[in-house]
Amino acid sequence: MNDMGLSTIIGKTNKDASGNSISGGMRQTLDRLRIWDDRSKSNSTDRSLKKAFLILNAAKSKISISDMTVENAAYLYRKIQAKNMTRGRSVTAMVLAALYLACREANTPRTLQDISKMGNVSVKYLSKHVRILIKTLDLKVDQYDSAFFVNRISNAAGISEKTTRHALEFLSKAKQSGFTSGKNPVALAATILYLACISNDEKLTQKKLAESSGVSIVTIRNRSMSLAKSLGIKQLIHTAVA
Repeated sequence: MNDMGLSTIIGKTNKDASGNSISGGMRQTLDRLRIWDDRSKSNSTDRSLKKAFLILNAAKSKISISDMTVENAAYLYRKIQAKNMTRGRSVTAMVLAALYLACREANTPRTLQDISKMGNVSVKYLSKHVRILIKTLDLKVDQYDSAFFVNRISNAAGISEKTTRHALEFLSKAKQSGFTSGKNPVALAATILYLACISNDEKLTQKKLAESSGVSIVTIRNRSMSLAKSLGIKQLIHTAVA
């Protein structure tokens, strides 16, 4: 809550607790109190917090995130506001960036594309604000585990359970070889699923996989060749490139 739950609420009805009309003098006093109450809520900080937390509450249901993650995002936003980092910047972009980092910390698999689409901002613009937050708050955030996205993309693309298990085996081998280090987890998941489909003779076009994962066809094609070589799957290298 932007006011920590300690805001005042002065009703507009000029009646006491028993429902009786109040005197003229007391009515004037309440009118003055209402005016000052409204003025006290009109500063830019309160407006910024109110807007930020309305966005977070909307995100909670739209992309299915936990209360703890929402609270952590609110905490991060308060910290950057205390550092005066919101001045001159989009409140929406800053709070969405805080939400993305809170999801990363809670290991809740939500991509930049998921959050940018929900908040109606571009991925590039959101990514810029994420970098600002990381640098300003000196955050250390771990990379997502690609296994989360293997199952997610598999369901979206209608890939069989057998091929999905095969993809997870490929992922385990890729981790052991060090190939996954520094790689985009969503692109890696899509590529591994593509190779698993080839390996199991399951027909799935690169276009269909790209649409289900949000990763470009070019990225899947280029990553497939290097991943097949890293895994030592020689029979898949030519097919992956083709």
